[in-house]
Amino acid sequence: MTIDPANWEVALAAIFLVMNGALSLLLDLGFVRQMLVAALRMVVQLALVGLVLKVLIDTQSPSLTALAAAIMVAVAGYEIVSRQENPIRGVWGYGLGAGTMLFGAALVMMFALHVVIRPDPWYDPRYAIPMFGMMLGNGMTGIAIGMNAMTTDVINRREAIEAHLLTGAGRWAALTPSLRRASRTGLIPTINAMAATGVVYLPGMMTGQILAGADPSQAVRYQLLVMLLISGATGLGLVIALLGSVMRLTDSRHRIRLDRIRIAEGG
Repeated sequence: MTIDPANWEVALAAIFLVMNGALSLLLDLGFVRQMLVAALRMVVQLALVGLVLKVLIDTQSPSLTALAAAIMVAVAGYEIVSRQENPIRGVWGYGLGAGTMLFGAALVMMFALHVVIRPDPWYDPRYAIPMFGMMLGNGMTGIAIGMNAMTTDVINRREAIEAHLLTGAGRWAALTPSLRRASRTGLIPTINAMAATGVVYLPGMMTGQILAGADPSQAVRYQLLVMLLISGATGLGLVIALLGSVMRLTDSRHRIRLDRIRIAEGG
C-alpha cells in the first residue's frame, strides 16, 4: 500500500501550525510572523521545486540541470552569509562560503552518482538534484555555523591571539585553537544527527521510502548512504572554509584583520 495525501489532507495538517500561532499570541512569544513567513516560503518553494523537477526529469537536459544546481548554490551561499552574526565582509564572505560548500557537495555527489548509484545518464535530475540539495542543505548549515564561530572567537579572543603573535607565533599557530573550536561547532549538527538516527528519530528520506512501500532494509541502506555522504560533504566544505577564513582574517604580516569582519551591533 502506498500513501498519496490529497491537497486538502496536506492543508489539514496545517492546523497544528495554527495552534502554535495561537499559543504564541496567547503567551506573547512573538514568533507568529516568523513562523507564518517560513511556512509560506516553504509552500511556495516546494511547489516551484516540484514543477521544476518535473520539467528537468521530462527533458533530461544537462544544461537545465546545471542551471538549477547553480541557482541552488547561489541561494545557499546567500543563506550562509545571512545566518552569521559576524560574517566576513564583501565578496570574500559570500564566495568563501558558497565556493567551499559547492566543492564539498559537488565532489561527494559526483562520487555517489558515478560509483554508488550509477544512473543513466549520470546527470539524471531525478537523482542528481535531490542528492545535490541534501549535500548543499547540510553543508550550508555546518559552514554557516562554523564560519560564524570562527569570526566570533577571533573577535572575543583578539588580545590573546595578538599576544601569541607578538611572541613570534605565526597566524596558523595563533589561530589553531579558534580553528578547532569552530570545526567542532560546525560539525555538531551532523554528528548529533548521525548519533540519533535510528534510535531517536527516523530521517525523512527513510520514512518517505517506507511510507511509499519500500522494503525497510532497502530504506535503511539508502539512508546510511545519504548520511555518510552528507557528513563527508559537510566536513570537507567546513574545513576548507575555515582554512580560508584564517587566511582572510589575517594578512601576510601575520596581523589580525578585524576590519574584514562585519561585526554585529553591540558585538
